[in-house]
Amino acid sequence: MSNRAVLLVNLGSPDSTDVPDVRTYLREFLGDHRVIDKPAWAPARRFLVNQIITRFRAPKSAEAYKTIWTDEGSPLVVTSQRVRDKLAAVLGTDTPVYLAMRYRLPSIGAVIDQMVADGITEVFLIPQYPHYAMSSWESVVVKVHEEVARLTTPIKVDCIQPFYEDADYIDALYEVSRPALEKPHDHLLFSYHSIPERHLREADASQAHCTIVPDCCSTCSAAHGMCYKAQVLKTTAAFVKRAGLADDQWSVSFQSRLAGEPWLVPYTDYELEHFAKTEGKKNLVVMTPAFVADCLETLEEIAVEGKEEFLKAGGESFHHVPCLNDQAPFIDFLHGRVRRWLGGETPTATKATLSAEMFAR
Repeated sequence: MSNRAVLLVNLGSPDSTDVPDVRTYLREFLGDHRVIDKPAWAPARRFLVNQIITRFRAPKSAEAYKTIWTDEGSPLVVTSQRVRDKLAAVLGTDTPVYLAMRYRLPSIGAVIDQMVADGITEVFLIPQYPHYAMSSWESVVVKVHEEVARLTTPIKVDCIQPFYEDADYIDALYEVSRPALEKPHDHLLFSYHSIPERHLREADASQAHCTIVPDCCSTCSAAHGMCYKAQVLKTTAAFVKRAGLADDQWSVSFQSRLAGEPWLVPYTDYELEHFAKTEGKKNLVVMTPAFVADCLETLEEIAVEGKEEFLKAGGESFHHVPCLNDQAPFIDFLHGRVRRWLGGETPTATKATLSAEMFAR
């Protein structure tokens, strides 16, 4: 076996749709201080997560998971396994591919232990997120480095940078969505996972740009390197250009928010009702580019609940574009990035070049 390998990391899922398993998953996920980062006092955060949020949310989430669960298990995990297998098939045995989940199984720590046992000394880390966010991309990268730091046998980690506007990623996104876009429709909605507005300011090392400068996402700044909103808007702009869309043919919204503080707007559920009732846009296509694999947020929240909301408000047709999943364009994208890494051509990041703020949180 080669001493170089690829590590794919995605979010994760409950072990089953049983309420205790869903509660365990939510406690791990929402207990991450990069996901719910306040209150800062850890015991208070644990109380908030364990006694309030997961207590009431787990039964509802379990029912939602039941609507998308497959005979093979969680769609997110199953799809990620297929991505790993297909990428491994094109790379061959010289470059093994491993898969871990940030929350639940297979855990990052266990997979890294397996890599050590297999003699791996260099790894190309590919978080399965196109955009930087403290609660997703950063959480994965920091967790991998924490697990590597405990090893007595060192592993060198290179990490792909967020690829939100890279031409090869936009091409893959376009190829997967083209069949839907070629069908008659009134509007294309880009629905991205939301984050608290506060996270934008916390990720801005200058503390002087995000949400402070007027039209901050369109004003050139080094802060955009760690600004989720600026990056999703750049993904949208690059896709719109690639697809040749006019300005009145598309818009952006944000989904999956929690109550209690301002999150990115406009909200997807509000937009779906607004399109049908007020704008007269009856035939809608929805893309979810923040996700590379279909999951609860895309399959249940958009393809099921979102569709119902839109049709109930007077819409006539609703089409959710599948995520990149294990489709050939995404496998080709990953394969190209790995081959460039193996050849020493891909600009990657080691811990020394990643933002110090990431590891200090």
